[in-house]
Amino acid sequence: MASEPQLDLARYVPAQLNFLSNKLSSGASQCYRKHFEIGVVEWRMLSMLAVESGITANRICQVIGLDKSAVSRALHALEVAGRVRTEADPADGRRYTVSLTESGTQLYKRVLKVALERERRLLSGLSPSEVDTLIDLLGRLNAQVANVNEYDPEKP
Repeated sequence: MASEPQLDLARYVPAQLNFLSNKLSSGASQCYRKHFEIGVVEWRMLSMLAVESGITANRICQVIGLDKSAVSRALHALEVAGRVRTEADPADGRRYTVSLTESGTQLYKRVLKVALERERRLLSGLSPSEVDTLIDLLGRLNAQVANVNEYDPEKP
């Protein structure tokens, strides 16, 4: 008789990715709140809008993987603080696009310096080729997420 499957958390990739993400997000949130009065979700919005301006909240959800309510709350807080502006989408008046204001752009630049230093410290134990491999592997895992999320244990 086969034994029951056992979960080895040290080798269970989803757990390891979550543990790392939770620790990084918690530390980033504490740092960004203390020094910039924003949380990590607001930082993600700023960084996304700095890379891809004039996009919809749905696009942000799609790229970052956050649910719509978290994105909506973060964008509202940033708009109230004057960091982003929303405008009716010229292609579809029912949708709104979001862009950084000058104040948001300046905040993004300040936080970016800290974010890049945090990344440098995180990766300091890896060689440049290991960093390249890590980025490649993370991209390949990210490409598999839709396949994983389609799995239904009731349908073989």
